Parts: sequence; C-alpha cells; structure tokens
Amino acid sequence: MSSSNYRRALTVASIHSIVGENELPFLNLYLPQTGQALLRPINLDSSDTATSTAPDAPQPARALITHSELRKHVSRDSVWVLIDGEIYDTTSIIDTHPGGLGPLLKYAGQDATKAFKSIHPPDTLASLPPEAHLGSIDPLTVPRTATEPTAEEKRIAEARAKLPPPSAVLNLVEIEGLAKSVLSATAWAYYRSTGDDGKSFDENRAAFTRFWFRPRVLNKISNTNTTTTIFGVPSSLPIFIAPAALARLGHPDGEMNLVRAAGRAGIPQGISNNASCSVEEVMSVKGPAQSLIFQLYVNKDRPASERLLRRLATDGFRGLILTVDAAVPGKRELDQRTKGDFVGPAHGKAGTGEGGGVAHAIGGYQDPDVCWEDIHWIRSLTNLPLYIKGIQCVEDAETAFEEYQVDGIVLSNHGGRELDYSPAPMTVLHEMRVRRPDLLDKHDVYIDGGVTRGTDVLKALCLGARGVGLGRAFLYANSVWGEEGCDRVIDIMREEIVTCMRLMGVTKVQDLKPDMVRYVGDRPSGVKARL
Repeated sequence: MSSSNYRRALTVASIHSIVGENELPFLNLYLPQTGQALLRPINLDSSDTATSTAPDAPQPARALITHSELRKHVSRDSVWVLIDGEIYDTTSIIDTHPGGLGPLLKYAGQDATKAFKSIHPPDTLASLPPEAHLGSIDPLTVPRTATEPTAEEKRIAEARAKLPPPSAVLNLVEIEGLAKSVLSATAWAYYRSTGDDGKSFDENRAAFTRFWFRPRVLNKISNTNTTTTIFGVPSSLPIFIAPAALARLGHPDGEMNLVRAAGRAGIPQGISNNASCSVEEVMSVKGPAQSLIFQLYVNKDRPASERLLRRLATDGFRGLILTVDAAVPGKRELDQRTKGDFVGPAHGKAGTGEGGGVAHAIGGYQDPDVCWEDIHWIRSLTNLPLYIKGIQCVEDAETAFEEYQVDGIVLSNHGGRELDYSPAPMTVLHEMRVRRPDLLDKHDVYIDGGVTRGTDVLKALCLGARGVGLGRAFLYANSVWGEEGCDRVIDIMREEIVTCMRLMGVTKVQDLKPDMVRYVGDRPSGVKARL
C-alpha cells in the first residue's frame, strides 16, 4: 500500500506537520518504557479498539462536553485532554507518566491529538481505565482559534509544497536536507542529535574516506549479483534497515512504511524496542517470506523483558539484536535544547521543566547494569539467533564470540549519539581485520553508522563485514515521502552498489576481498597500515 492510501483517516494538517514544536508530550501511555510497547494487539481498521462488541450491539450514548468544561480541568487534581474529538481524564497516570507531569499539564484542557497520534499505536488509549473516557467534545463550543495551524505547521506545509518527487533525488545526503525542512524542530533534533560535540558522528562518516579501492579491470561485469545472507536470512542487497526508534515522528504510518519497503526489496529489518508501531501493525504489513529482527533494550523490570523475549518467535521475528552501547542516554544537546515537553527520567523531576530530551524520556526503563552474564539469561528465554549490537573494540568482539558464542555482532557506536570520541565502526572493523582476521572469516560481523554511499558499503564488505545497516537514512526518507521515500533509499543504494561493484571488476559481493581496499589515513595506535 502506498503512503498516499492510509488505512486511517488523517487530516492534511496531521500528515504535513506530523508533530509540532513542543508537541511530544504523551510518550508514553503505550510505554516503550515497559518493555512491552510492541506487544499490545490492535485493529488497524477500527476507530475504537479499546473494547470488542458484536456488530449489531447497541452503542451506549456518550455525553457531549463543552469546550469551556474541558478548559476547567488543568490542575494536578484533574487533568483532562482532548484526543480525536474524545475527552479523557488522565489524572490517574500523573505519577506514572514516563515523560513526567509537565507534558500532561501542558495539554490539560486542550486538544492533544496531533502530539499524541504521531507516535502512538491506535490502541494506546485502551491502557487507561474505561471510566477515563468521559465523552465527546461538543463541536459547536470549540473556538476557531483552537483549530488554526501553528506557525511551525505553516512552515512545514510550505516546505512540503516545494518537495521534489523521490525520483529527483540522487543521494542520501539530499534526502537528509529535505527532511530537515519538513520535520518539526523537536522531531529533527531527536533524529539528528549526537553525543556532546558530535565528533563520533562526524568520524563515522569520515572513517570511510580513509579507505581507497584497488579495482580490477578487464573482467566481464554485465551480470552482477548483489544477493547475500544477513542475520542468517537471504537478502537481495548487502544492507539492512537498522533498528531506529519513533518512525511516527516523521510519518503517521511510522515503521510500517519501512517494513513495506524492506519487504518489497527483500532486505532484513531490525524493529526497535522503542518503535512507535505495535507488533500487530508491523506484522500486518510484513510479507510472508519477509525477515524481521527484534532489537532489545533490557528492562529494569526483568519480568517485563522475560515476557517479551518468550513471545518474540511466536510473533514472527527471526532473530534478536541486543543493544549494548546505550546503557544510559548520551548527552544529546540538540535534542535537549528542542525537547518540547519531555522531562527525561535522568534529568530533573516531573513538572520542573528540566527535561533531558526525547532520548531521556523514552530510555528511562533501560537497565544500566546489563552485563555479559545476562546473555545466559537471554538464551534461556528464547531460541532465536542472538546478535550483540554496539561492540566498539576487538577485545569485546573476542569475548562475544569466544566466551559467549553469540551468533553475530554489530560494530556500532549508536550512530554517534552516545559516547563522543567512541571509535567509528569502520575503524573497529579495520582493526579486527588486522588483529583478528579469523573472527571475521568465521563469524557474522556487521556494521552501522555513517553510511551515505554504496561505496561505503563495499569498503566494509571488503574488510569482512557481512552486511551494513542504515538507520537515519530511512527515518529521513520516511519523513519526506513516507513509503515511497524508503523505496528511494533502497533504489539509490542498489544503483550505487551495483555501479561500484562493476567498476571494481567484481560481479558478486562474495568476491569482495581485503586486498581490494587500501588504508590511506592516519592509523589508530598499534594498528599496521597494510592489511
């Protein structure tokens, strides 16, 4: 289904603005923080999934509540909000709301529809007690000013009117620039934010420039095969969609757009523990033979993670990625400066306005004490192949493979969003090739972070990576064109990968070898220049 044919009725304003500045308050009634965010069943085509009734059962009459009555309930003792024309009493969650009291009070007595719907599955409100649904707003009492677009919504609408078609964009950096123009300030800051001064983010990209090809010529190259195996499943390209949170910040269909595009292209995709779509939404658009891998942050509430892990295979996932490079949220200053109403658990108290940004708000449930021994615990709960994402040195790669026999690792520094001056994945991959080539030859090693070109992918494959992940590129494209944007990212990468392979003189990815690249940059301490 194309992004222009949504299953849910959405206003033009909600499609174009997605989420306005300072309008991210309700992350989460549906709580990725609980570790069960993706597990609640929903009905995509139903306007009310909180209850199930027979088709002909009489529906109870709901009271009409005036706008002036709604406006009275704006204190801690009584917090009412308006969502999709319905009024809810959220007083019962003021002490448990992960974003703190501040976001609830900001939208108390107001319409929170756009802020709420952009990041939540359709059944989110079912988590409230039934009596919290008070009735419908009386439309005749709503002042006109309450429905007028904000300055940011107008800015976004104007930018969207000027967008080129996806086919007019030739590379991923162009898509990033367009995404900045159409995203709200808060959404852009969350997607683009980096740790501290952004040195690791910059280095992730720069590291690829230090490797140059050694092409072979006079080979027959007309028939090029890009198929390979990633996470133990077939892939039409040596790339996968890396797990990334909150795709609904950019488009109402969120992760579903990425799933549809990955399914058509035949590439694997990681689904984030902090995804803004539920498992049922994701699986409803998944192709029969499509492979999805679940990405896990271990919950402080270990029983919650246990319940999640026990049902992943039943839900249809083909593997498990344990992320280990984000034990605590990094200091993402861009995110913090434009955090909207998020009050992160690690910074300040609820209602003080001292928020840590979106990253802190959604990460408060994560257990900072996850350790190597927890791998045994995870293994006891699921038989899915286990991959460790966030390895940043050769020593930890050795531990993962030789002591804990994991099925694979992803060299990653979380896109430069956590520890600044953590090494670029490409640098760690090169160090592994020099120091422990046997690990690369025997085991599945992947990388993500800083990839903007097909040449980046092939350089990593030459050094021994089995596949390369892209995260931000798909979030950006989803924000600009939805599903078609995700298709365009894959098309661009396919074209660049095939062209590069041919110009290197190879016809299948398995022919890419270490002697086809040369390291020309400054070497990390103790690492030899030649491979």
